[in-house]
Amino acid sequence: MQPKTQFYIFGFITCLLFPLPAIWALYYFEDISLLELLSFHELNEYYWVLGIVFGLFYALLVMAFSESGIMEDDPKQQRYLNALNLNWIDILTMSFCAGFGEEILFRAGIQHWLGPIITSILFIAIHGYLNPKKWRIFIYGLFILPFILTLAYAYDKLGLWFCIGAHFAFDLAIFWAYGLQVKGEEKFKKL
Repeated sequence: MQPKTQFYIFGFITCLLFPLPAIWALYYFEDISLLELLSFHELNEYYWVLGIVFGLFYALLVMAFSESGIMEDDPKQQRYLNALNLNWIDILTMSFCAGFGEEILFRAGIQHWLGPIITSILFIAIHGYLNPKKWRIFIYGLFILPFILTLAYAYDKLGLWFCIGAHFAFDLAIFWAYGLQVKGEEKFKKL
């Protein structure tokens, strides 16, 4: 199977299947409907845009941190990204899939029962960033943790769509930066 096909399959699984346990559990145990969960009434430009700005800002901080020399390039990850041959549609699609699916699962679902701190640590750990055997990755995970904690606490105040917007924008910026790094700015594939 082609790497890009795998990438899309995982993206769509994240977007469509990750939310299902949260949707089911909230409906079954808390009588919260899908429409209530998605909070479309809270979907206004202000919170969505605020989330996007926050996600882009934190992505810039992460990129600056990564360039500081503490992080080292992972050749395996570089080969994988190069094989993906990402374009803007790929980046937009995958960023939305991750932001939408993971925020419903973690913010609306898991956080409902485990609270913001444990859910945030679980989120970072599941992504592989709390690996004590790889101290540079562990430090990176600690650097990402405030972003995830902010989303966790913002969920109650600013809503699900703020979190989705921030997560989407963060991933968008990171994918875009890695795409440029892998291919070089002149070679970055256009649509």
